[in-house]
Amino acid sequence: MKIHFRPLPGLSIACAILFALLLGLGAWQIQRLHWKLALIAMIDRGMRAKPVELDDGGFPIIEPETDYMHVTVKGRFDNGRETYLFAPSRDGDPGYHVLTPLIAPGGHVFLVDRGFVPGEKLAPATRRAGLVTGDVRVTGIWRWPSGRGLFTPNADAAHRIWYWHDLAGMEAIDHMKFSEPGILEADAAPNPGGWPRGGQTVVDLPNNHLSYALTWFGLAGGLLGVYLAFHISKGRLRFGP
Repeated sequence: MKIHFRPLPGLSIACAILFALLLGLGAWQIQRLHWKLALIAMIDRGMRAKPVELDDGGFPIIEPETDYMHVTVKGRFDNGRETYLFAPSRDGDPGYHVLTPLIAPGGHVFLVDRGFVPGEKLAPATRRAGLVTGDVRVTGIWRWPSGRGLFTPNADAAHRIWYWHDLAGMEAIDHMKFSEPGILEADAAPNPGGWPRGGQTVVDLPNNHLSYALTWFGLAGGLLGVYLAFHISKGRLRFGP
């Protein structure tokens, strides 16, 4: 059986360009899929690894390799400089995260997200037992904060309430300097009195790249089918002797 094909030049060129573009987008999403899987695996390894000591000089402060790294540090909380991040708990409950500077023996200052409190526990006087004094060891997950969103409100500096991790702003109001522009999110080890409630780290990395790739490849296949069907309908593609 012979194939008789007389393609329309202009349509064929346009469809070939679009077909190649759709295939390229599908291949790009496959590359993104492998990248995302590698990133998820790296985060999982970092969170499960033995915690790295922050204040012994052995912590490589490199982005993004150290994001979600399991870390630990010893020091004293500067409870008088608590600030509050308006953000839900990992379960979606409305409230605040308590952010407290921790001064390590080596003189380094790290910002610790001690965990979540509901609105009625925002004032330190309502959770005095949790205002730990003396030497403590905090273990958790190291995070590099993201930037401010387009519609994020300004901080309520008078009440020390923030709506994003504005470390520079926090430094300014307290006339202090953090050793690294990152945050240690404390693990779920219970605090005296039960508040703040740690273990609030959320790993939210959507991985829809396979479905995107299948969509682009499907569109490419659909385009090819329409192209061939059109030529068949016009008698420009037929099968026969």
